[in-house]
Amino acid sequence: MAAEVRRVLVYGGRGALGSKCVDYFTSKNWWVASIDVTENAAASANVVVKLSESFTQQSEEVTSAVDQLLNGEKVDAILCVAGGWAGGSAKAKSFYKSCDQMWKQSVWTSTISSHLATKYLKEGGLLTLSGANAGLSATPGMIAYGMAKAAVHQLCQSLGGEKSGLPANSAAIALLPVTLDTPANRASMPDADFSSWTPLDFIVETFYNWTTGDSRPKSGSLITVVTEKGKTELVPAQL
Repeated sequence: MAAEVRRVLVYGGRGALGSKCVDYFTSKNWWVASIDVTENAAASANVVVKLSESFTQQSEEVTSAVDQLLNGEKVDAILCVAGGWAGGSAKAKSFYKSCDQMWKQSVWTSTISSHLATKYLKEGGLLTLSGANAGLSATPGMIAYGMAKAAVHQLCQSLGGEKSGLPANSAAIALLPVTLDTPANRASMPDADFSSWTPLDFIVETFYNWTTGDSRPKSGSLITVVTEKGKTELVPAQL
């Protein structure tokens, strides 16, 4: 008897962390679908997101495409690793633009992933959202970023409550890193202390462990990722 195929959707599957997720889960013989604005050739399937000024239009297009792709199948996990960063105070010339960008990259993607989870996630499945440690407190130098991440945190907490719409025994968990060790971050901050940055492999392996139920926090949890001197730990956020 053939082993059951395990499936995962990676929202943001073309980014640095998303690509690592696609590669890792593929290496474990999972069926992996990437959802992003460009295809990931390493994925089993792709949903290419059309850029739009309309949230409802984009969300409906993505949901319809996923529906056609899955054709009645359910997935074991949905990993929303889409996001971005923008700096600036409320006085910044680019403030409106930054807010719009952060909303699209973090809140739109997290919201769509959450609705996809209500439709296509198996009972006992996993939904991860991308929060940020900075979003737990004031971010006057990067207001748009902090505001968007705080919204993602609230979304995750709501999904952990009764009647959120998620399947039985499934879990929504937000990871809140400080700085991820990505090529883009290294290029923009070449003189930083990399020993305090979180390796992408650690994040991906954590996701994989949680899909098997190994040390998985309860649904609605916000989990900070603390890296010091090259050692990384997961710590529940202090709210």
